[in-house]
Amino acid sequence: MYAVLFADAGLSGAEISSLFILWSVSSFLIDIPSGIWADAYSRRLLLTLAPGLTAAGYALWTFLPSYPFFALGFVLWGAGGAVRSGALQALVYDELTRLGRSDAYGRLMGRSRAIATTAVMAATALASPVLHAGGYRAVGLASVAVALLGVPVGRSFPESRGDGEREERYGAVLRSGLAELRGAPGIRRGMLVVALVSGVDALEEYIPLLAKANGAGAANVPLLVLIVTAGITAGGWLGGRGTVRAGPVLAVAAALLAVGSGSGRPVGLVAVAVAFGAFQWAIVAADLRLQERVSDGARATLTSVAGFGTEIVAVLTFAGYGLGSSRLGAGPLFALAAAPYVFVAIAMWRSRE
Repeated sequence: MYAVLFADAGLSGAEISSLFILWSVSSFLIDIPSGIWADAYSRRLLLTLAPGLTAAGYALWTFLPSYPFFALGFVLWGAGGAVRSGALQALVYDELTRLGRSDAYGRLMGRSRAIATTAVMAATALASPVLHAGGYRAVGLASVAVALLGVPVGRSFPESRGDGEREERYGAVLRSGLAELRGAPGIRRGMLVVALVSGVDALEEYIPLLAKANGAGAANVPLLVLIVTAGITAGGWLGGRGTVRAGPVLAVAAALLAVGSGSGRPVGLVAVAVAFGAFQWAIVAADLRLQERVSDGARATLTSVAGFGTEIVAVLTFAGYGLGSSRLGAGPLFALAAAPYVFVAIAMWRSRE
């Protein structure tokens, strides 16, 4: 939707691409420092600030639709996502641990991802009538309002850590996190697995192209995309269950992705939907294993490092698809993208203890 806004504002394809790059760079630069801040000071504070930053970005796009303010809006949007990254997982896991319910972490995070996917589906469905009724200004105002609802939600999270449990200096948290990272190979492997598995989300952007390449007519492409989205939602709802089987399940998912995308038929998207659902489930499993390994004092920091790795994998996926598309169609590219997840499945199976 917003890509259309940028185009209608007179931006070229290159200018729009530069905005997406700026978005990624902003996330890269802010992700790890914000994670350290969350461990040093307050995770709840960052969860309260994050939606406000995103809302400010939307407001700039709505009221000042020009390239400089689009760019600043993307910086704010990237900052909002980066500030939230790490802080949420750390706060939820630690509070559940205090209640003796850390076993519920996977289920809660999986359900939150499923609800987020459902909300995106609902927003997409509502965007067209809102745009028809009030134009981009109405869509923008609705986006700002919804984002701002996240401020009181973030503030409502409990944070039981007392001042004595927090590091006194930002640098001390950084040193503690680096020491933990150097001294624990299991944490390094866990972070790499999280980054690789989560990076599959980047492929979701190309699902419409895959549906079209597999022979779907223009009218059926949205339906096939919806089927894949439903698979992702189901995977989120199942998150936290049966995590000891993450390796084998991920291997089967990789095979389904390769077979379904390479089938050349619209029905192959059903297999792709199951694969993406399994990937979503595996993301929750990988995150859970990482949280079980890291210490409370550096939890947000190390989770943010994993998030940083996820962004790198996503950018590499975008770049690889862009380069490969000059020689291969969407089906073969998706099939090739499935190959690395076989090795990730092996890594998850070996680290299941």
